[in-house]
Amino acid sequence: MTPIKTQDYSIQFNQNSYSALNTYISENTFSNIFILVDSNTSSLCLPKLLSELTTDLAIEIIEIEAGEQHKNIETCLGVWQTLSELSADRKSLMINLGGGVVTDLGGFVACTYQRGIQFVNIPTTLLSMVDASIGGKNGVDLDHIKNQIGIIKTPNMVLIDTSYLDTLSSREMRSGLAEMLKHGLIHSELYYNNLTALSKLTIEDLDQLIYDSVLIKKAIVEQDPTEQNLRKSLNFGHTLGHAIESFYLNHETKALLHGEAIAIGMILEVYLSAKLLNFSLDKATRIKESLIKVYGKVDIPTKDHLAIIDLMKFDKKNEKGNINFVLLEAIGQPKINCIVDNELIINSFKFYNE
Repeated sequence: MTPIKTQDYSIQFNQNSYSALNTYISENTFSNIFILVDSNTSSLCLPKLLSELTTDLAIEIIEIEAGEQHKNIETCLGVWQTLSELSADRKSLMINLGGGVVTDLGGFVACTYQRGIQFVNIPTTLLSMVDASIGGKNGVDLDHIKNQIGIIKTPNMVLIDTSYLDTLSSREMRSGLAEMLKHGLIHSELYYNNLTALSKLTIEDLDQLIYDSVLIKKAIVEQDPTEQNLRKSLNFGHTLGHAIESFYLNHETKALLHGEAIAIGMILEVYLSAKLLNFSLDKATRIKESLIKVYGKVDIPTKDHLAIIDLMKFDKKNEKGNINFVLLEAIGQPKINCIVDNELIINSFKFYNE
């Protein structure tokens, strides 16, 4: 696949990506290389990456625990300390090999260590390939609040090797699919419909859909890199979805993957779109049925609705005390900065549960 060139870096695909990475390393005067992995990618993905690297530079591996619960400042502190103990300097290169937790946290660590070292993201989950590794958002959670601490700075390169998807469970694959479905709902009904035909997809189809999803996000991010306007549309499903994910983050029996929470958020927010923006209620119902068919239904008791709503006050799109939603006037026509009252939000939970 042809590399995708952004304003600041390139996104390389599959086997050709390693040649590009080796050229990038050889053309720069790096002092050493640090590879950040988690306890999953250390065993499942690292051996392939090491076999593809052709460099005489010293390579150090830094491993963190897997899981969203470890995406915090305490983990960053451990990585910063390890970098310092292993004599990382401003000419060091950091390669983040993992899902969204690794690329988000690793990018944040790289941006802040000695005021910034170069870093490369190699996403290993479907979610991180189409979302977390694109657009330069780096950061960590604050307690149970998603992505409260961070910085926007693009990586120096992104490598997307879809062979890493072979390491994922079907649940992780579905989680990543949610962000692709979101790209369809905010950008293209044709793309959304192609994604919903899951039973007919081949591996080659998936590669192309990933490529197209990256192009959709790239086009939006480049028009609004600091999320002042258009880029907010990428948060469709996330205002309620992030609140639901945060609410269940440490729940023993109901902890949700990011995409699972976003799927619920999209169902709730197409209902809000139907009530506030004349989005077709029939189409909203079909979207609900389609998403529940893929993700199942989560029992969200009425007693938890207000607590979830309260968590939305931490959403980064909020301004002047208002909770701002991204809603849909139609598929492919998002509208940002929509204000929704609590009663309507509670009704959206009823719509989900019907």
